[in-house]
Amino acid sequence: MSLRFNSYRAPVYGRRGMVASSQPLASEAGMRILQKGGNAADAAVATAAALNVTEPSSTGIGGDCFCLFFDNENKKVSGLNGSGRSPSELNLDVLKNQGITGSLPPLSIHTITVPGAAAGWADTIEKFGTMKLEEVLTPAIELAEGGFPVAPFTALAWKRSETLIKRGPYGDEILRNGEAPKEGEIMKNPTLAQTFRSLAEQGKSGFYGGRIANAIVDLIQSLDGVMSLDDLKNHHTTFDNPISTNYRGVDVFEIPPNGQGITALIALNILEGFDVADMKHSSVEYLHVLIEAMRIAFADTRWYVADPAVVDVPIQELISKPYAAERRKLIDLTKTSIDVQKGSPFASSDTVYFSVADEEGNACSFINSNYMGFGTGLVPQECGFTLQNRGANFTLETGHPNVLEPNKRPYHTIIPGMATKDGELYASFGVMGGFNQPQGHAQVIMNMVDFRMNPQEALNAPRFCIRDGTSGGKVALEEGISVETMSTLSRMGHEVIPTSGIARSLFGRGQIITRNPKTGVLCGGSSPRADGLAIAW
Repeated sequence: MSLRFNSYRAPVYGRRGMVASSQPLASEAGMRILQKGGNAADAAVATAAALNVTEPSSTGIGGDCFCLFFDNENKKVSGLNGSGRSPSELNLDVLKNQGITGSLPPLSIHTITVPGAAAGWADTIEKFGTMKLEEVLTPAIELAEGGFPVAPFTALAWKRSETLIKRGPYGDEILRNGEAPKEGEIMKNPTLAQTFRSLAEQGKSGFYGGRIANAIVDLIQSLDGVMSLDDLKNHHTTFDNPISTNYRGVDVFEIPPNGQGITALIALNILEGFDVADMKHSSVEYLHVLIEAMRIAFADTRWYVADPAVVDVPIQELISKPYAAERRKLIDLTKTSIDVQKGSPFASSDTVYFSVADEEGNACSFINSNYMGFGTGLVPQECGFTLQNRGANFTLETGHPNVLEPNKRPYHTIIPGMATKDGELYASFGVMGGFNQPQGHAQVIMNMVDFRMNPQEALNAPRFCIRDGTSGGKVALEEGISVETMSTLSRMGHEVIPTSGIARSLFGRGQIITRNPKTGVLCGGSSPRADGLAIAW
């Protein structure tokens, strides 16, 4: 399999609607809903379900989701947090009794948090949509039952996880004759189709109760996990007010913690103090300042981001302009500061992202993930999906805001983005890839605001990525950044990792849709680091 990134991609334009995702068949599923009269939220859920079928190596109903919805009628951005919680009987003592200390192994049965996507899909339709869930899920059901040809990047990811999938008792449900499907082969998933039918016909109770819930709990408990039927029954989505900052006249919105979108806002606030537009894109000066701002942002968020329903997260203090001004002073233009520590903001005390816009001017920024590829790789019997390993993001450090506790949502990497300007939609955007996501958010926003790039150009531009999302992490630099620039950054103290070819998937995929407020013309782009595209109507 030869996978390269040197093909030209142009921005896509349309007027009546647009869907941009990492799978063409999923984009088509969303577009079908738009053409049937659905709005951006309806089409987003159709796309999410279709992506579960066509790219299960990144996403699924066994994971979590988040969305931001821009309502063009009232010019309001609303948020939905569809992340699940840890089992009510899971705590540090349970782990110690099983010999787990220090950190939670990424594939431990205890990394499975309650899957929030099913409820998130249903609640997105109920809160923001216009159609019935059964109609919205029909394209995905047809793909799962009738089969679909497997795309190149998905085939590669599926093959890499073949052993992981086979370790579970029911892994064959998502394999083809016992193996990962190959590029171009037809793959069917009839048990996933039945799962979707249960959700469509019975609503949330069709997933969080009955056959599917029993299958989830039976599998987890058979492997010494402690999730119960009550944990599933008690799950609920939250509708959170987005948090935002203004970056050079553009209001950038993120979901609040437990998501890490706040990392991008902190970094943008710091970077606003530099004349980035006068810097050459991908130059030493440009990359050093961006990397340093992200180091500072991660120093804060890797400590403070946790479930705000359980601990006090100083959100407004962290995204305040005065706090950014203080943190900006830590940046030395001549060398890196990899030992930066968290600040004191208190004033007193493998993922899929896609974007949809409709004819009415609404937009839905949506993200759905299993966390690490197929997550745990464990398939509940006759369900056709894998269970996420999102709980791997908990820490086991006593006293840490993000320490594992019962009924708690972990630090979450997946984040949708939305931006407005003068109250009008500026961009519905997102970038995938673990801790790369807030770094990608900041970079594509700056590409559009500071360098006047269109959505496709903003996604094509080479990126950096602090690989582990920590203040002292190694920095991957993408092909397209000069060797001289990389060498200079290395001499400044950055531990640089040149990254090219298929390894560029580290920098995440991404989609962006913008709307011209005067003409209503939509412009979309989709990252060349994935199989997908933007399609317009």
